Amino acid sequence: MRPRVVATALVCASLGLLGAAPDTGATPPLPARMADTGGGTQLITAVAPRAGSTSGTLTWWDLRNGRWTPAGSTPARFGAKGLVEGASRRQGTNTTPTGLYDLPYAFGVQPAPRGTSYAYRPVRENSWWCQDNKSRAYNRWTEPRPADCRAAESEHLLAYRAQYAYALVIGFNYHKPVRGRGAGIFLHVNGRGATAGCVSVSAGAMRALLSWARPWRRPHLAIGTTDGRTAITRY
Repeated sequence: MRPRVVATALVCASLGLLGAAPDTGATPPLPARMADTGGGTQLITAVAPRAGSTSGTLTWWDLRNGRWTPAGSTPARFGAKGLVEGASRRQGTNTTPTGLYDLPYAFGVQPAPRGTSYAYRPVRENSWWCQDNKSRAYNRWTEPRPADCRAAESEHLLAYRAQYAYALVIGFNYHKPVRGRGAGIFLHVNGRGATAGCVSVSAGAMRALLSWARPWRRPHLAIGTTDGRTAITRY
């Protein structure tokens, strides 16, 4: 069954995305109300109505002349079990971690979209993402898969041709991995339904994001809910 999509005036019917929309109210834009945006001049926000939601809205923003303006927006999907505070997330729970994260690099089964400036790794037959808590390669791309990383505890990236046609690595539990917290959290193309903990959008939206993102502008991804303990404004 298709997930419920949060209505937004920013959605383009053909691709599920569109360009910037005017500021129609006096309320400051979402990034201006957040505790932190990562210090760059680009930001992606992924917002769900509630912690138990499996769908919401992803918007990408530019900071120009001191003001955040939306560059595009699209429906997004979250984990099958909703969202949970990133610092307390446990691996295998099918929850999307809330928080503010950097985006280390991009990858994909398909060639990088035109205009991509992010480092982009092609997915090959021997490309794996190690999720084995006992492996030294935990929460890392491996090529090939090392002996201490069990296949049953890892993702063979090429097996997900649709979802990983285009993807961005989310910096959740990445730089100093904590065993058991979770591995392989990406922003990627939609599959058939909710995710196992990632954030997913349409293929057209991923192409637009990769063409828009500029690593020297230090884009980050903020994930959260509209309010409550996991409100995106807390991050």
